[in-house]
Amino acid sequence: EKHAGVSCVTASMDDIQFEEAARVGQIISIRTKVNRAFKTSMEVGIKVTVQDVLTNAEKIVSVAYATYVAKPVDAGKVELKPVELLSAEDHLEHTLAIERRRIRLGYVQVFQKLMQESNKEDTCEEKDAVSTEHTHVQSTELVLPPHANHHGNTFGGQIMAWMQTVASISASRLCRSHPILKSVNMFKFWGPSFVGDRLVFNAIVNNTFHNSVEVGVRVEAYNCEEWIKDQPRHINSAFLTFNAVNDKGELLTFPRVKP
Repeated sequence: EKHAGVSCVTASMDDIQFEEAARVGQIISIRTKVNRAFKTSMEVGIKVTVQDVLTNAEKIVSVAYATYVAKPVDAGKVELKPVELLSAEDHLEHTLAIERRRIRLGYVQVFQKLMQESNKEDTCEEKDAVSTEHTHVQSTELVLPPHANHHGNTFGGQIMAWMQTVASISASRLCRSHPILKSVNMFKFWGPSFVGDRLVFNAIVNNTFHNSVEVGVRVEAYNCEEWIKDQPRHINSAFLTFNAVNDKGELLTFPRVKP
């Protein structure tokens, strides 16, 4: 909003990889900057680091890229001014941003193609495979004022936190341990939610890959009238990848699953 001069909302998050875990008692630093403006949207780079207060060692937790859209004023769209580039790093990120945007826009087509191809494949179920229905978890949250920004829209980070909770429970049904979040993929907002909305989260394991598991989460929103009429609004979906370790820190093996 500092760059746009108007209100902005989160449109999507690029894939997020977690390199380190932040623990209680450590200091977290979050640095953000606008990398590039695209007419009515902009890419914001986010770098999260964690510092140990005893050793003073600093490690990178994650580097992520979010797309924000300027909210229209009256009936017209807001055109964003170009980003002022002050350093060699600014120039590099500005150049890479256009490539990331190209990949971002092609995600939907690639995913749809993969879905079509996978539907044609014959699935061979293993004898001891666990049914994914066993991993289905549903949760409902009421959006309260502390969950929303100054526009009344639900914080994207709050939605992601709720998604992680329900996805973690889903994954735990296969590993009998506490899953560790490793990545968040294809996190996109299809619509807003507001204070007073009921958000319904549905999570289910899509597949397992020896030492990791992918959980798909779908989020639907209802206002009071939509809740009574059972007319949900699909506002978000994402895929979360987890692994799990035993008491010795060794990666656990996940069982195979079947639809």
